[in-house]
Amino acid sequence: MHVPHGARHSGAARVTLLTEGTYPHSHGGVSVWCDQLVQGMPDLDFDVIAVTGTGREPLAWELPAQVARVRSVPLWGDPPAGRPPRGRARNRLACAYEEFLAALLDPRAEGGFGPALYTMARAAADGGLSPFLRGDRAIAVLTSVWNRPGLAVREAGPTLHDALTATALLEHALRPLAAPAPDKGVAHAVSGGVAVLPGLAALDRHGVPLLLTEHGVYLRERYLGHRTAPYRWPVKAVVLGFFRLLAEETYRRAALITPGNRYNRLWEEEGGAAPESIRTVYNGVDPAAFPAAGPEPEDLTLSWAGRVDPIKDLETLIRAFALVRAELPGCRLRLFGGTPRGGEAYRERCEALAAELGHADAVTFEGRVDDIRDAYAAGNVVMLSSISEGFPFTLIEAMSCGRATVSTDVGGVREAVGDTGLVVPPRDPGSMASAALRLLGDPERRRAMGEAARLRVIEQFTLRRTIDTFRSIYLELAAPAREPAAIPVPPRPLAPVGTVAG
Repeated sequence: MHVPHGARHSGAARVTLLTEGTYPHSHGGVSVWCDQLVQGMPDLDFDVIAVTGTGREPLAWELPAQVARVRSVPLWGDPPAGRPPRGRARNRLACAYEEFLAALLDPRAEGGFGPALYTMARAAADGGLSPFLRGDRAIAVLTSVWNRPGLAVREAGPTLHDALTATALLEHALRPLAAPAPDKGVAHAVSGGVAVLPGLAALDRHGVPLLLTEHGVYLRERYLGHRTAPYRWPVKAVVLGFFRLLAEETYRRAALITPGNRYNRLWEEEGGAAPESIRTVYNGVDPAAFPAAGPEPEDLTLSWAGRVDPIKDLETLIRAFALVRAELPGCRLRLFGGTPRGGEAYRERCEALAAELGHADAVTFEGRVDDIRDAYAAGNVVMLSSISEGFPFTLIEAMSCGRATVSTDVGGVREAVGDTGLVVPPRDPGSMASAALRLLGDPERRRAMGEAARLRVIEQFTLRRTIDTFRSIYLELAAPAREPAAIPVPPRPLAPVGTVAG
């Protein structure tokens, strides 16, 4: 889907935002952050390449004039248009794909990932990659590679079904390579993973500098998600190998990485990012837009805001609430936020858990709220139960509203809260319940913590500071003096090596 919008500002810096499942097709923390950047820089020009589910998602945001175009890249809708390459081009692509798979599965071959990826990116730009990956040749390449002697995955006995599954997952994941790569300005990936692919292609092809902002650690979240994924180990080895090497390639080649907290920075350094290429930039809110929430509710209430998603671990929150209600029978738990498409089963599981624990009458799923401030005002204490976060917007918004918080110790939560809220281990209902009970039982402590939290936001986490920092980064990276960062791709043999079938 290609959505043209406002007129372009002549002479302004051009920024292409690279998103996945967020702006401008959904609401939520990262989408809010993107909207704030765009709205805060009317003097700069923006395009968006948005990785989506089906490509039929409507726009969830009213786009300002400085957003010239939005291009949707569906991972799960119809495949990109094109036809498989033939002759030498087909053999060249098969060679690159073989090297690509070898890098995913064999630590000795990891150096081939980048060059192979960029060869595949050029094939995708010509419309040939997706058709190739949907053909028999791609299956034959994979079965050849993972049956090589000495590979650990071979010991798991990969099957033809595994090969079909892994190839299909890679075909979907690599679809963003078919999007037109930005040819000027700055490519700003607002998450790691597949959203970065058009940015890497732009860097390789046109020397467009790549800026990476990770709100959560994409690779860590893929590891967490694949713990329970319904795939055999050979499939997981391929998919997780891809995400690991993609993260390393992104960290290595990005002109600048701007994590939202020190926790993300540690992951990025461990993944191969040079410390001098990392600059921490905290998320910010407008304290005037999130004023002190005012009187607390009459009935003791815990509130939560976010998207209903397993990574938010609402099951631990509901279990903790059951322990709280054993001490305070009149307490309520109000959950504010939408359920993403495909997440209905998780919400039903959470509702069933509340009923099983005997608290269905006190746990309410309120859905999306028109004014998120109402979600924070609805609680005496605002809860955050996630197993993975970056620097969560809901937390600093609640702090700006002057509410005491109980949060899990993930990502940049401790950096955000400081000593103005209680921080507990993730997946620990007992600790969460104990912290909530301490605050619910001490109105004066809640008040003091809420006031200190709002002051902390005003002093350290303002939206103005965030926007000014990114404007200066955009102008710095777009400066004409920057040298193109394309890397040479060595010549390749015209026929695949190994035992690849024709």
